[in-house]
Amino acid sequence: MKFDVAYCISLDDKLSIYDVRDLNFDETVDFDSAKEHFQCPNDICRMMFEASNELGTFNAKNVNYIRTPHFKNLTTTRHMEGCPYGASKTGGNIDGLQAENDREEHFPSELLLTRREYVRKPTLSTTSKNTPDENRPIAPIQAFRPHPERRDTPDTTSIFAHPVECFVSNIDDKDLLKRMPLKIGEHTASYASFFKKIEYLQDNKGLIYWGKIKQIKDYTQSFRIDFEQKVWFKAEGEARKKPYSVNVYLSKKLIDNYRKHKAFLEEIKLAIDNQRELYCFFYGVTPAFKHVPSKKNPEASFGVFSADIENLDHFIIREAAGVEAK
Repeated sequence: MKFDVAYCISLDDKLSIYDVRDLNFDETVDFDSAKEHFQCPNDICRMMFEASNELGTFNAKNVNYIRTPHFKNLTTTRHMEGCPYGASKTGGNIDGLQAENDREEHFPSELLLTRREYVRKPTLSTTSKNTPDENRPIAPIQAFRPHPERRDTPDTTSIFAHPVECFVSNIDDKDLLKRMPLKIGEHTASYASFFKKIEYLQDNKGLIYWGKIKQIKDYTQSFRIDFEQKVWFKAEGEARKKPYSVNVYLSKKLIDNYRKHKAFLEEIKLAIDNQRELYCFFYGVTPAFKHVPSKKNPEASFGVFSADIENLDHFIIREAAGVEAK
């Protein structure tokens, strides 16, 4: 059986698989899911077994992934009778991997814009074969304290990848996406309404915009994402609407200061070399119409819809099979 929440012994807290992925790539904390210990999220079930009764993870450390990440029961994992996490829906388990579909079934109803923080549980011993290199420039997780406004409920997340996965993996179920609500900040809408194709960005501001990537321009540590779709727009002085290109820009300063700097550079360089169709999802900025000087003719300019990405925590490049036809 696959599920997206598990209890982490060292943090004495329940984490979603998306929390785990986020921590794995965060260079400001000491966390490696391969060295952590995860157990059943059912409190009663978990307390009936010893600490060695663990769960595994799937796609917790892959920078790019296609199949939905999740926790999984191992061949040695035990559960109490009646535990909802104990039996596979399909009744089968092959080498710990289930034959279930890859849909994300847990839809968070709110994306929190304040990132979740953690406190590591004190340990009795500080010596371990898994103790990180003392010279590694990271801060221990226990240095962080919970944000005073933190609201941890099963229906909230601070990881942008979670609602994006819900949308992408359920793209063929329009009725479901129309039923499921999502709140970001003060704005609440259905998943179907919150995710807006890039060519329709003029319809509403403050949404999650997405589109197929035409190309990624590498300016040596800064990047521009050009979208394949264009926006039809009637500029001032024009007689009728014309199609204009859309792009977003990622500055060197933004990337250098990002807490997942290494993982992001790996991700985007893989995307540049990738021959498959890729899509970009982002939240927090809305591309606006601008006149940009022409490199070929400095006295001339051309129109484009453009925006500077302000927060890489709300920006994703990924494969998204099936979205183009929807």
